[in-house]
Amino acid sequence: MANSNTYLTTPTKTPSSRRNQQSQSKMQSQSKDPVNAETRSRFEAYNRLQAAAVAFGEKLPIPEIVAIGGQSDGKSSLLEALLGFRFNVREVEMGTRRPLILQMVHDLSALEPRCRFQDEDSEEYGSPIVSATAVADVIRSRTEALLKKTKTAVSPKPIVMRAEYAHCPNLTIIDTPGFVLKAKKGEPETTPDEILSMVKSLASPPHRILLFLQQSSVEWCSSLWLDAVREIDSSFRRTIVVVSKFDNRLKEFSDRSEVDRYLSASGYLGESTRPYFVALPKDRSTVSNDEFRRQISQVDTEVIQHLREGVQGGFDEEKFRSYIGFGSLRDFLESELQKRYKEAAPATLALLEQRCSEVTDDMLRVDMKIHATSDVAHLRKAAMLYTASISNHVGALVDGAATPAPEQWGKTTDEERSESGIGSWPGVSMDIKPPNAVLKLYGGAAFERVIHEFRCAAYSIECPPVSREKVANILLAHAGRGGGRGVTEASAEIARTAARSWLAPLLDTACDRLCFVLGSLFEIALERNLNQNSEYGHFADEKKTENMDGYVGFHAAVRNCYSRFVKNLAKQCKQLVRHHLDSVTSPYSMACYENDYHQGGAFGSYNRFNQGSGNSFCFELSDTTRDEPMKDQENIPPEKNNGQETTPGKGGESHITVPETPSPDQPCEIVYGLVKKEIGNGPDGVGARKRMARMAGIRNIDPFRVQNGGLMFGNADNGMKSSSAYSEICSSAAQHFARIREVLVERSVTSTLNSGFLTPCRDRLVVALGLDLFAVNDEKFMDMFVAPGAIDVLQNERQQLQKRQKILQSCLTEFKTVARSL
Repeated sequence: MANSNTYLTTPTKTPSSRRNQQSQSKMQSQSKDPVNAETRSRFEAYNRLQAAAVAFGEKLPIPEIVAIGGQSDGKSSLLEALLGFRFNVREVEMGTRRPLILQMVHDLSALEPRCRFQDEDSEEYGSPIVSATAVADVIRSRTEALLKKTKTAVSPKPIVMRAEYAHCPNLTIIDTPGFVLKAKKGEPETTPDEILSMVKSLASPPHRILLFLQQSSVEWCSSLWLDAVREIDSSFRRTIVVVSKFDNRLKEFSDRSEVDRYLSASGYLGESTRPYFVALPKDRSTVSNDEFRRQISQVDTEVIQHLREGVQGGFDEEKFRSYIGFGSLRDFLESELQKRYKEAAPATLALLEQRCSEVTDDMLRVDMKIHATSDVAHLRKAAMLYTASISNHVGALVDGAATPAPEQWGKTTDEERSESGIGSWPGVSMDIKPPNAVLKLYGGAAFERVIHEFRCAAYSIECPPVSREKVANILLAHAGRGGGRGVTEASAEIARTAARSWLAPLLDTACDRLCFVLGSLFEIALERNLNQNSEYGHFADEKKTENMDGYVGFHAAVRNCYSRFVKNLAKQCKQLVRHHLDSVTSPYSMACYENDYHQGGAFGSYNRFNQGSGNSFCFELSDTTRDEPMKDQENIPPEKNNGQETTPGKGGESHITVPETPSPDQPCEIVYGLVKKEIGNGPDGVGARKRMARMAGIRNIDPFRVQNGGLMFGNADNGMKSSSAYSEICSSAAQHFARIREVLVERSVTSTLNSGFLTPCRDRLVVALGLDLFAVNDEKFMDMFVAPGAIDVLQNERQQLQKRQKILQSCLTEFKTVARSL
């Protein structure tokens, strides 16, 4: 380590030969000193490692000094003093733009400063720059170019400058942008916050030493930036506090107690924190480097002289002398950094070995990719295994896997509706809330929730009202054909038409929603595959699929094939459920309704079926007190209460007695369950019950009377009976509609959707993807992997890794040498 007065020594002008002899003599004496040689080798090793870290973006815990403080607090002047020469850094104002890493190298052969800048995206340094003005120009031009490129006011990307000089210490300092309260004219208003955030980010790593500067004219209790430093280092354990422009405060001291109290800074920094007090020349006129260093030395001398002679009783020199003056700070920074270098060397060596190993693995990976471009068989095998793995993960998700975390990857019912672009169910005015609507689900669980949501939506639709004109047109046409089944067939035709019109859109929507649920599984399957490879990488490499990262074309092809597969399933399922709808609304299927009705009631079979299927999913697992009341969580058919009407398809059995001659104002009774009509004594007086016609609860419409040779229907003299006939037909149509809906939803659609969507995902996905991706010739297959320019990209990546490996290996060799000397 250089003596504290070495930087003040001004070389005398001597003939060139004599000057060279003196330089060689000093270098030889330095090289013979084992302490200096060890210190220099350690410093050079860290400088090279720092350059590599900046060039390749390495996160290495290198001990570094970070200078922070407000603008105009003297950071730039301190940097120039440490360098031993001025380069107009204050005029550059780089403190408000980009960090500057100054690598100072104490080189006795450099009688004039030699400054070199590291290339922006390389570890290489440019040619030496001697002119101070040229140094300032490079800093300014690089700053403006980067800010213009990034379109920002500040940038965290540092400028690295290496300065070799006989009058600077072995020291590396990161100069940061100065804190400001207000943005400069022409800069964004957010610039102060951006600077504060960037400085905190640079100073936060625990391996960095903070050099905090504050003017002596600012009282500790009113310091603007002391709290910001406390947020970074609350105990000041790695913070060096520097009071700059100390000469401005000297005239305020009159006696020793005032000086000692101020120098101790007690009550604000803690007992273990001692600030340094520094004053530098105020004269900014152009002077030689020798004169600049002489002025620095003179200011130090004048400060000590004033404290000794200008203050009554002087000051506690034993306690504070080592903390006053630029020379004291300079020696401390150099010794502290070297101490940190020495302490960190073992850990740095271990980390370098790890990074070298990682870079070697990366190079092997790139080499394998380059080799794979010519080995089609190997690439086919790897791609097939990868595709099979993704297909297996999709099958596992369908069967009920719970990894990755559903909280992160699942979706609620509202999220599914929003992201799929499918809002409410068509024809349904109420908000359908199936059980567990607020839980985040995926895979088979989300599929079953959509199925139940479809069932809720279907049962919320009733047979729509039909105008008298439509009823009359259908009824009269059937009546004209003769026979006693005209009324029943007319009501059935009304129900079939309504079912085709209202239930078909529900079926399409259900298929689209299920298509979205299964389509979302691809990303989740990728995540499962990635997590599985990460786990197997530690325990069972033979189970780990080959890394296919980087093959963008292949990944896009797999994604497109999966998307087509799911969309084709949705298309096929729409055709199947439409076929079921056509079958169930066919006139020829009405016979089965009549048989089922007489055996157990029109809807008794639904109750038995639903107990075994529908109710199996009606477990409400969500926290109903968390979001909304229980009544809004799901659309469950209401329980039957005494005297309360029941909606078709929504409840158990109901017995309703219909009068012999219905009133035109009597409501149309629609029930969900077994419906009966008790018929009283007929006109013949024998009390026998008339046989029910076609559908129970609907008797033959005897009130239709033949007048003038025709069937009366409408506003005639016998209006009460005609209105009753219209109500009877509407009631019959509604029950036909409910029966069609029940058979369609419970017996056809649910099983069709399960077998049409889930079964192919389990059994046919891997085959379908394999045929699309691999049943092609080699040339077409390789198009997924070798895109135009892909080989060049891989070659460039390998070259970058090779350069990175070379510089890290060089650093590792140096640190092994350093470690042996410790």
